[in-house]
Amino acid sequence: MSADDLKRVGEQIAKEARCLEGIRYEIGKVIVGQQGLIDRLLLALLCNNHVLIEGVPGLAKTLTVTTLAKCLQASFHRIQFTPDLLPADVVGTLVYNPSSGEFRPKKGPVFANIILADEINRAPAKVQSALLEAMQERQVTIGDETFALEDPFLVLATQNPVEQEGTYPLPEAQVDRFLFKLKVDYPNKDEELQILRRRAVSAPQAEVSPIVSPEDIRRLRTLLYKIHIDSRIEEYIVSLVDATRHPGDYGRADLQDMIRYGASPRATIFLGLAARGQALFDGRAYVTPQDVKSVAMDVLRHRVILTYEAEAEEKTSEELVQNILDTVKVP
Repeated sequence: MSADDLKRVGEQIAKEARCLEGIRYEIGKVIVGQQGLIDRLLLALLCNNHVLIEGVPGLAKTLTVTTLAKCLQASFHRIQFTPDLLPADVVGTLVYNPSSGEFRPKKGPVFANIILADEINRAPAKVQSALLEAMQERQVTIGDETFALEDPFLVLATQNPVEQEGTYPLPEAQVDRFLFKLKVDYPNKDEELQILRRRAVSAPQAEVSPIVSPEDIRRLRTLLYKIHIDSRIEEYIVSLVDATRHPGDYGRADLQDMIRYGASPRATIFLGLAARGQALFDGRAYVTPQDVKSVAMDVLRHRVILTYEAEAEEKTSEELVQNILDTVKVP
């Protein structure tokens, strides 16, 4: 890409990306702190991919997602996952019509632009798996008919830590379909004081204005693919993912027996896509190595599966991913 092309794309980014600041401002009317979570949700919106949010109850995971949905002129459905939920409750089913003597499809709540899959790991595996086709193929089959889903289509799923009672671990095939897995932590003392003061008043919760349309999101997404990524950075991305499978080839033979499965090729695609999104966030028409490193943890943490030996030593996937990020040579 020539210097003139980079300049032209940079000017487009400066013009079109202003709506992102508007969304941040609207969400800030309701949510205190959690800026990392908000930015990652916006990045997923640009990349048109799904997010898994993990944290203990009470950290505003659900509130953040519903507030984001209110900022968009788009359809939104919330699905509360419970142990007795059925696949048909998510994707829909066939309903018999006595007057015509025929079955007709009744679409489920998955037919919307943004789906909040709340406490997704409280439903059994067959319900979680019902989302697989929708998340990857962006379509749903009911009976003999296949229906395309909305564009954009995002599943923003929240889950409690798997150690909590009444939770089921997500199938690995489903986890791999999430662009990011985000860990939400407690607010700091200043933020918690602000939360307390906001909730202490009797005024109703601040109203959020819908300021971005699906057309705006699609236009930004088109701009995302114009961002230049150098061949050396592409090789760096491939090396990072390959190091999760063969750490010994990168001087970390000590990690070889700790990783049961490394990241899939989908991780390579998502890492490049998210790095482009990070560059757009920063107002640049090109990707830097720091863009890759800044999103790598959230892209890779749920794709590195530990061995039993590593779990026995109380290692975490985050530790191993950080070791790989510290080891692989940056271009």
